[in-house]
Amino acid sequence: MTQRPVNLMDNPYADRVKRVARLAGRSAVRNRRQQFLAEGPQSATEAIRAHLGLLKLSEPAQQMWPIGETVAEVYYTQRLATSHPDLFALVQQLPAHVFVAETSDQVLQSMSDAVVHQGIVAVVNMPSNNFQPSPRADLVAGIVRVQDPGNVGTIIRVADASGADYALATPGTVDIYNPKTVRSTAGSLFHLPVYPRVEIGAFVASFQGRIFAADGYGTRVLDQTDPGMLNEPTAWLFGNEGQGLNDHELRLADQRVAVPLYGLAESLNVATAATICLYSSAMAQRRYEPLTS
Repeated sequence: MTQRPVNLMDNPYADRVKRVARLAGRSAVRNRRQQFLAEGPQSATEAIRAHLGLLKLSEPAQQMWPIGETVAEVYYTQRLATSHPDLFALVQQLPAHVFVAETSDQVLQSMSDAVVHQGIVAVVNMPSNNFQPSPRADLVAGIVRVQDPGNVGTIIRVADASGADYALATPGTVDIYNPKTVRSTAGSLFHLPVYPRVEIGAFVASFQGRIFAADGYGTRVLDQTDPGMLNEPTAWLFGNEGQGLNDHELRLADQRVAVPLYGLAESLNVATAATICLYSSAMAQRRYEPLTS
């Protein structure tokens, strides 16, 4: 394969470098420019695969990450060709309207949010704000005022792995396009629809299924819940790390469900609880899938 000609960048003080670096900062900059950073091999790979149409996405996810319109710019160091040859090959397939540059380590570090850059940074076009979550879905992850980027990214990753139709985040949740959040999704952000700033009351009112609140004080315990109930279309709500779900949010749920603690731990991390809850529903739903001839 003929190597695509690329630009070379070695000045960390160049205007373009500063412009990219600002996307790692305040969410207001990302929202104004409607772009964010996908840093590191996992996130950049999946963003580029979405751009090239190499992912088998649902129709709503395809609308969020349209072929040929997802990635705007890509920056990488010379070592990418040897450290991640498959990713380097994907970069070579990007069309001419995507700006691609090989940079020095200093330039890429100036762009990166990470303590040590991970060899590649992609500038990704943010999905339109016009997309809304469907009221019909088998499994939904609701992220309610969760503040830690790692937790939010992990819940999105678990939603992807468990086959959820989509995830949503309410106002008060950390920006899902924060570089730390994007890295924590390990590329799953580009696999399923994730809807930011969804008003939880309006969502619950429209959702055509059960609403389960993950609540350590819930009267229903997950391991004693009828699998037939878990098999039904379900949206799980996962609350703030320190406060959990507030009284209003709990009242929106059909059931308050506690994950059992068999040992001495006082509680579970919200992302760990989300993993158990989403997989409990996902496995029940697949167990009851009708047999095909």
